[in-house]
Amino acid sequence: MSSLLIKNIRAVDAKNDITTDVLISDGKIAEVENNIRLGAENIIDGTDLVLMPSLFDMHVHFRDPGQTYKEDILTGCSAALAGGVTGVLAMPNTVPPCDDPEIIRYVREKSAGTGVDVYPVGCITGKMNGEGLCDYDALKEAGCICISDDGHPVADAEQMRKALELSNRNGLLVASHCEDLGIINGGKMNKGEISEKLGVPGMDRASEDYITAREMILAASVNARIHICHVSTEGSAAMIRFAKSRGVKVTCETAPHYFMLTDKLLEKRDADYRMNPPLRTEEDVKAIIEALKDGTIDCIITDHAPHSAEEKSDFLKAPNGVVGLETSLAATLTALYHTGELSLNRIVELMCVNPRRILGLDIPAIQVGKKADLVIADINRKWTVDPDKLHSKSHNTVFKGMTLTGKPLVTISNGIIRYDAR
Repeated sequence: MSSLLIKNIRAVDAKNDITTDVLISDGKIAEVENNIRLGAENIIDGTDLVLMPSLFDMHVHFRDPGQTYKEDILTGCSAALAGGVTGVLAMPNTVPPCDDPEIIRYVREKSAGTGVDVYPVGCITGKMNGEGLCDYDALKEAGCICISDDGHPVADAEQMRKALELSNRNGLLVASHCEDLGIINGGKMNKGEISEKLGVPGMDRASEDYITAREMILAASVNARIHICHVSTEGSAAMIRFAKSRGVKVTCETAPHYFMLTDKLLEKRDADYRMNPPLRTEEDVKAIIEALKDGTIDCIITDHAPHSAEEKSDFLKAPNGVVGLETSLAATLTALYHTGELSLNRIVELMCVNPRRILGLDIPAIQVGKKADLVIADINRKWTVDPDKLHSKSHNTVFKGMTLTGKPLVTISNGIIRYDAR
């Protein structure tokens, strides 16, 4: 395997922030020293650039199998690499749903060799219909590390409690899409001033808050772990903060659009700004930022959810979801680092370290002996998001036309350059 020397780079992981040289050999970090003089087949001048562990996005939808006109595993991995991401959790609401070991194996095999570690999420219930738990031991044996009925809540609390109880035995993380469909009742966007102004059915925040509270109560009752997906409300963040203070084994995630954007964008009547949970209010945005700062929220994810332009063309009938793999680091740097809200070390924790820690994977760091899964970024580069230039098959991004500051330039997976936009 070839060697790679990165000279004069600002190397940032969860604990360190230094300017140094980094030598990569045989897929691992071989040296971290100033003025490394050893020869290497490839040399990168890292002046004015930042080296970080690669991102891990623990919430994506690759639509494969069954809806590959929106995305497939290969294009999803290409989008991931362009965003500095070398590991993902792929959600199970494929067609058919990922409730069978054969589907787990299919995803793992198709993604092999891409440079992205794709971990398929198994279903909690068969066909994601809320009735009857899947064979978790068989899913785990096939390569599953997490289960969820993402896109749906498990409506029956006892079914969810049983799944959480079993997770203590099989070690699988249980992740919950917190939404009460009865409360949603056909809503299309955040219920509030803007939905009333537009005359569009609203999605009451009580839907998310109620199931968030339920999941933590159920997890506490059996002393199990629970991971709360895509937190978007002030209420959910506050309840998670309280539950953590009481020792509940809860972790959670949010996405850049929830700490950057509000439901005022829906006044454009553009379905590219519709996702689930929906964009909320300025008060929610502030609460999510505070929860990221104080450690309540553990991870920043994308909920990368591709849909075709045709599907997104009708504001009211369009499916929910936005793509995000290629903009997540840039959006986070723009909203949180360049505003002084978070340090680069904290951003590494949220986007690189904590997702892997929660899933029981190897913790990345820029240290000798660690696997060379890395991203080189120009954290000060300004660029305008052009949907047509995204690597994803679908272009439904909330950041279209926005100028972001910070851009991944090189993504290295297992010591190999897999993406290079220098």
